[in-house]
Amino acid sequence: LGLAWYADMIEKGQWQSTPVVVDGRIYVTTPWSKVYAYDAATGKPLWRYDPKVPREIAATRLCCNNSNRGVSFYKGKIIWGTLDGRLVAVDAKKGSKVWETRTTDIKDDMSITGAPRVGNGLVFIGQGGGEYFQRGYLSAYDADTGQFRLKFYVAPGDPSKGPDGAASDNVMAMAAKTWNGEWWKT
Repeated sequence: LGLAWYADMIEKGQWQSTPVVVDGRIYVTTPWSKVYAYDAATGKPLWRYDPKVPREIAATRLCCNNSNRGVSFYKGKIIWGTLDGRLVAVDAKKGSKVWETRTTDIKDDMSITGAPRVGNGLVFIGQGGGEYFQRGYLSAYDADTGQFRLKFYVAPGDPSKGPDGAASDNVMAMAAKTWNGEWWKT
C-alpha cells in the first residue's frame, strides 16, 4: 500500500466532507461549498464548481465554521447544499449547473452544512440556524428539477398562529402537546 496520487485543494476553513465515488470519479466538497471532481484512478482534476457563496455571511449567519459535509449523486447529477441556503445540482461528468434552488429565506440566519440525502426522487436537506433562534426544518425538492415539494418543521410553531400546513397539521398538533413554556420564542 502506498500513495497513488494526491490533490491540492486551496480553500481555507473547516474540512469535514466525505468524498463520494461514482463511476470512477471522486466528488468532494470543500469549505465555502465548492465541489471538486477527480478521476479516481489517476487523480486528474475533471472539474471544479464554485457556487460563489458570499463571504460576508461568515460574520452574520454562520455559528461555527464554513464547512460542507458532502454531496449526493442522483441520475447523473451531483447535488449539495451551500452555506447561504441553496441546493445546487450539476452534471456529474461536465460540472455544469443543471438547477439551483433556494431552501432558506435570505433574511433568516440559516445555512446548510450537511450533505443532502436522495430518496424516491426527492432531495432532502436540513437547514442550520438554531444558534440564532431559528426554527429548524427538513425540506424536500424534486431531484430532477429542484422544485419544492415539502417542508417539515422539527418543532411546533406558535400555537396562536395555528398549524403549519396541511401535511403537518396532525403531527405538529400532537408534538405541541409534548412541549411546554413558550418554546416558539426560542
